Amino acid sequence: MTPLAGESCTTCKAGAPCVPVEERQALLDQLPGWLLISPDGVDQLEKVYPFQDFNQALDFANAVGELAQGANHHPAILVEWGKATITWWTHTIHGLHRNDFVMAAKTDYLHGK
Repeated sequence: MTPLAGESCTTCKAGAPCVPVEERQALLDQLPGWLLISPDGVDQLEKVYPFQDFNQALDFANAVGELAQGANHHPAILVEWGKATITWWTHTIHGLHRNDFVMAAKTDYLHGK
């Protein structure tokens, strides 16, 4: 488990600052395979996880859903045959909070168990 995966999410309210650009790359470097995307100008973290079939992808998506519910921080999850795409961002601040990087690391840990 990476140190980032061992962190807990903190409460994030509207108006909280996004992760500064200079800190963002250092956090992203700890998350192999995660991409920084910006649909509609909203920075997000996204990763596609490959699986053998639809059922494995669905099981993983459900596990990520349980993880998200426990942290009260919810990603976008797309399940397709042989892959699941997970996208983290903080809706209340329309961008990336440290929580998103923490949850991305926890998602990687969940995938590697």
